[in-house]
Amino acid sequence: MRAARPNDRHRTLQPKENPQNDPYRTDQGNASHQKDGESVPKRLSQFVVPIGIVMIILMMVVPLPAFLLDTLIAANITLALVIVLVSMYVKRPLEFSSFPSLLLIATLFRLALNISATRLVLTDGFAGAVIDAFGHFVVGGSLIVGLVIFLILFIVQFMVVTKGAERVAEVGARFTLDAMPGKQMAIDADLNAGLIDEATARKRRTEITSEASFYGAMDGASKFVKGDAIAAIIITLVNLIGGFAIGMLQRGMSPADSIATYSLLSVGDGLVSQIPALLLSVATGLIVTRSANDGDMGTTVSKQLSQNRRALQIGGGAALALCLIPGLPKLPFLLVGAAVLIIAQRLPKPVSEEDAQAAAEAQAEPPPPDPTETLLSEMRVDPLELALAPDLVDLVDASGGDLLERVRALRRKVALELGIVMPPVRTRDDLELPLSTYAVRISGVEVGRGQAPPGTVLAIGDGLEFLPGRAGVEPVFGLAGKWVPAELRHQADLTGATVVDRASVIITHLAEIVRIHASRLLGREDVRALTEIVKRTHPVVVEELTPSALSLGQVQRVLQTMLDEGVPIRDLVRIFESLSLQAKQSTDPDSLVEAARASLGPAIASRYAHEGTLTAITLDPRLEQQLLESLRPTDSGLQLLIDTARAESMLADLTRITELGEERGASPVLVCSPQLRNALRKLVLMALPRLPVLSYSEIAGSTLRIETIGVVNGAYPVAA
Repeated sequence: MRAARPNDRHRTLQPKENPQNDPYRTDQGNASHQKDGESVPKRLSQFVVPIGIVMIILMMVVPLPAFLLDTLIAANITLALVIVLVSMYVKRPLEFSSFPSLLLIATLFRLALNISATRLVLTDGFAGAVIDAFGHFVVGGSLIVGLVIFLILFIVQFMVVTKGAERVAEVGARFTLDAMPGKQMAIDADLNAGLIDEATARKRRTEITSEASFYGAMDGASKFVKGDAIAAIIITLVNLIGGFAIGMLQRGMSPADSIATYSLLSVGDGLVSQIPALLLSVATGLIVTRSANDGDMGTTVSKQLSQNRRALQIGGGAALALCLIPGLPKLPFLLVGAAVLIIAQRLPKPVSEEDAQAAAEAQAEPPPPDPTETLLSEMRVDPLELALAPDLVDLVDASGGDLLERVRALRRKVALELGIVMPPVRTRDDLELPLSTYAVRISGVEVGRGQAPPGTVLAIGDGLEFLPGRAGVEPVFGLAGKWVPAELRHQADLTGATVVDRASVIITHLAEIVRIHASRLLGREDVRALTEIVKRTHPVVVEELTPSALSLGQVQRVLQTMLDEGVPIRDLVRIFESLSLQAKQSTDPDSLVEAARASLGPAIASRYAHEGTLTAITLDPRLEQQLLESLRPTDSGLQLLIDTARAESMLADLTRITELGEERGASPVLVCSPQLRNALRKLVLMALPRLPVLSYSEIAGSTLRIETIGVVNGAYPVAA
């Protein structure tokens, strides 16, 4: 199996053009003028909807003349048609997020028109030319025909479109709300892996919230459409009965004249209101059944129907075959079948999967390397390597895995956090690893290993006993969890567990390993590259430091020590300036490190502060003086030469005070003199590796509030 390298799937991303930043645009100077010109329509648009709703309410009370009613009916039909077209051309449902509110307004508008038309029909026996045309011309002046057409429209709207749209909206709202926790966790995982920045994560969270609100609103708005359909038939029946009674009792008409006058008008009013109601029901169905894609509905449907040439050929041939059935008209089927065959013939010939795969391999396959170069490449020890078991290779497969993209994003995240350029990660398969296992190696030495079973996700939390799967452990924090099948992700979400996909588990583990072993990944060439970058902007700083004052090896040792202590080295200018000054007095590694840390003191102290407060643990002055007197120089720097009982007593006090601070929710640090800090850190590291050790000079320049929670006196334990 060929090794999968990050460079094998390298892709260059071109920045998107931003017309707003184009220096050659000539309309930027008129920005203020355009803004002033657009302010009046913008202010007017704020009052259109409120005024429209007030007018709709007035329409239900105030009688309208016939001409105005005709105009409003025409506007109602046009508005419904526009809503249908807009719902077809949007690419995502959220692009028409105002649809639920607009649906309610359109429904109220249509009901107000029904009330106004009913008032005119029952009082004047005439409700405008539009309703009269629908009652006489559209249905041919026949009451039976009008009632049949009205009932058919009602059945189509209520039983087919409205009922289906209501069910889809209800299911969509339920699944959208159920999927929210999983989507939020996916965003957090991408953010932690460095695939997206904070602004993108915030935008995606807003989109998820908006999507849930939209489908929840659509679930309620579909009830308006259903109620409107029921109200339409009730209003029509009331108009039929009321008009027949008014014609006979108040106007003295005969039963036949009363039916001919009022019944046709009532049916015409019902048809006028039922057509826009049907259009809005169709728009509701189109919105709730849309899936996310990159084009509008017409483009997507045309593209997907025409992607299979053979299906069109079979369909056209079947239409031509129907011409052979006796009794069927041949010309319609002949025209339709010929048109479908012509369309199928004009489509491009599909490429078989074998040909496409062979062409891709021929294009991507590099020329065979020279044997000497191959041996040298195999001899080289990669600084950072990610080995995958054979069943985990799908994570780096270009067809569905995004692990390599996340590794590249992790390099950027590490550079911004620690100030070093993480070496390229060689990702390859390893037949010696157990199935579902991955391993991280630094310079050929394994430093971490974990599990990522195929087809599963890691659920971390309680209440997972009823879900199938096998027990697992989160590799960074050691949290107990369970690897459950990927199709049960939503069920795991519902239990309140944190669900993480396999790639996120591996990337999080790899990021933690890189942070812990950052000093081992900082080579001499990396230091030279960082020095060249600083030299471009601050040449004097670099010229004073190296090679006149310190060699690259000495600078590398200082930077490695700072990374070992968890201090980022992004501010190289300030670090180099402090090293230049200290090197004139002493090139001792410990003094160089302390000088560099002192220059970054406020930044270091702020890393351990919470809401402007630094929780500190101090040493008793007498103990600190005794420790200073016990310092002795060695080949590895200054060391504390104290007896075992004193060391154990100090570490016991530190452990007790640290645990008390952590119980209060604080992250305490140990503060001591600069001369003592490095040696004391080496002693504390053996018992409390999580406890940072700072010097007084590092916190002196900060504006943090210092809160002391304990003093270590290091008293000898009393003998029993």
